[in-house]
Amino acid sequence: MIKTAETYHVPVLLRESVDGLAIKPDGVYIDTTFGGGGHSREILSRLGKKGHLFSFDQDADAERNSIDDDRFTFVRSNFRYIKNWMRYYDIEQVDGLLADLGVSSHHFDDETRGFSFRYEAPLDMRMNKRAGKTAADILNEAEESQLADILYIYGELKNARRIASAIVKGRATQRIETTADLIKLTDGLIGFNGNEKKEMAKLFQALRIEVNHEMDALREMLNGARDLLSPGGRLSVITYHSLEDRMVKNFIKAGNAEGKVHQDFFGRTEAPFKTINNKVITPSADEQAQNPRSRSAKLRIGERV
Repeated sequence: MIKTAETYHVPVLLRESVDGLAIKPDGVYIDTTFGGGGHSREILSRLGKKGHLFSFDQDADAERNSIDDDRFTFVRSNFRYIKNWMRYYDIEQVDGLLADLGVSSHHFDDETRGFSFRYEAPLDMRMNKRAGKTAADILNEAEESQLADILYIYGELKNARRIASAIVKGRATQRIETTADLIKLTDGLIGFNGNEKKEMAKLFQALRIEVNHEMDALREMLNGARDLLSPGGRLSVITYHSLEDRMVKNFIKAGNAEGKVHQDFFGRTEAPFKTINNKVITPSADEQAQNPRSRSAKLRIGERV
């Protein structure tokens, strides 16, 4: 199947997330997760002639969806480097930043990348195929205790230690190369009472997060957003699992990933953001029915003070 911008990824919470930016027609904005370009196109539709949008994506496949518009700049890079790139483009402040932290439909549907247990494929899972260790490298090289931590922390798998032990024993006789190899090794250890698919998804999620250093990248991106956003600038972030959602929630609440609230000499709370939506925004029932991957999505919006 030929992938177009429309089939690459269906944007989640499109209207709600872009509304959350409260776009100024002549403003400067960042879309940190370009993907198929759905959110970027919506932002551009609301910008005037003097506005500008910078969109980031580290995947070469996403770059093929780039938009031919003088108000648009595609940056092929991990979003953790937004401050460096804005400095490169002589941009000191921006008026809004949007991040859809979900993995593109394209990655799950690409049978060659190893993101999904639906297909037999090499265990790669790198968003940027030019650098870094693959999931296979980690499975075959990491210490058993390290594997257990990855699966427990990033996948929230209660059976993490037994799964890690099975992986280490299995790789002693044959290198783990494909999704089928991993599924075979974990057979009987993943999922109970009909939850096999859900638990296997957690296993693959944990490996993907580790391969792409997603939590570190998110922390750096949020720190960059805090420094780049002008007063009144908006941060609009869509999360999909509890780890990243907790970090974003803490960041909007306290200005740091840990959620530690700081006070000045007089006991007044020092927070760089104010929360725009006290109640998290989730997709409508219609959107969830049309796009099942949106079901775990949560939108949080903060405003720079």
